[in-house]
Order: sequence, then structure tokens, then C-alpha cells
Amino acid sequence: RTVLSLVLYVGKRGCDIQRRTAIVDAMEFFRRSEGHWRSQRTTHHLPFRRAESGDSVIRVRCLSPQDDRVIETCGIHSIDPVLSVGGAAVLWQGSMEWDREEENHEGEAVFAIVPDEGNPRAGRLLRDRGYAETAPVIGRYYLDAEDALVMTTDYETMSSEERFWFPHPNLRLRTSTVKLFGGLNKATFCAETRVLERNEESPTIAEWDQVSLYSSLGW
Repeated sequence: RTVLSLVLYVGKRGCDIQRRTAIVDAMEFFRRSEGHWRSQRTTHHLPFRRAESGDSVIRVRCLSPQDDRVIETCGIHSIDPVLSVGGAAVLWQGSMEWDREEENHEGEAVFAIVPDEGNPRAGRLLRDRGYAETAPVIGRYYLDAEDALVMTTDYETMSSEERFWFPHPNLRLRTSTVKLFGGLNKATFCAETRVLERNEESPTIAEWDQVSLYSSLGW
């Protein structure tokens, strides 16, 4: 109920903000995701016709193209680091309603963004480890007509699609689907709210526009 109320409250105002401030490329989307987030999640396990709730905390730090972690991630995939415009380091820790005692929902990953030539709104997303499978993986991304970031990833045994968007600077929504060979397996909705540190103010649109695009920030 709390998440739904927050979504309804900021929905119209957030849409007005998004119309005034278009996101020009994926690195800017990562930059707006900088910081500490608390995520509330509902996952629908389609074969079982049941839903599971969970929550997590996420920290995002953007990385410059010269960052060693970006260069190393490009090297893992044998891609020239010169082609990358930067990336992000993401840490997460969470729990799900059906967790067994030995299950652990925490980890970290490094992303490197490699835009398509002549199109900064689409390209390859290199990861040093995947979410659905932990091996290094290359996915595709694009910014859609509503400036949402859509990421698709094909793993050895499954594929996933995620869509992220901002109704408000301090609220990020995410939907994802996972498809195993043989059919759709689960679908997830997340509402992620920004957690402000002590003495930290919410970033304004004007401040976003003044920050250097490729400085060492985070997702």
C-alpha cells in the first residue's frame, strides 16, 4: 500500500519532470541512478501461480571510461576500452519471502557501456558478472521513447528483459521478466526509493544538468 501510494502521488508530477528533461544517453541514466536506494519487490512465479515479496538495498557508483574496473570489464569481453563511455559499480543486499536459511541475495557487479556507433541511446552493456547467472555476460540496452532504459540479456539457459524509469528523481521503477528455455518463468515489479544520507539534499533537475557526464559517480 505504501509503495502504491507513493507511485500515485509522484506519478503526474514525475511525468512532467521527465518531459522537461530528456535523457540523452545511457550514461546519463546511470548518473541519475547514483546513490543509495531501498527496493521493494514483488516477484510473480508464473508456473506456481504465486507471488513473493522482498526488499533490498542498492548502492550505485558511476565510473569514468578511465576507471580500472571499466577497462578490466572490457578486457574480459575482448572489447577495446576506448569504445566505452563509462560504466557503474552496483552493490546489493536483500531478502525474499521464501528464502531458505542458506540463501544469500547479495553481491556486486561492474557495468561498462559501449554505445552503438552513431547512436548514444543504444548499445552493448558489458558485465563482469550476470544477475541470473554469475558468469561475465554482454547484454543490449536502449532508451525507449519515454526515456526508460531497457536491458536485454541472453544467458546460457535463460534470457531476461528489464525496464527502468523515473517517475520522480527520488523514485525509480523497474519491471523484469525471466524466460527459461520453454517459456516465461517469472515477472518482477520493483519500486526503488532514494535514501538520502544525513545532511544530503535531494538532487534537483538543475543540479543533474550541471554535473559532468563522465565524472566518477555511480549506479
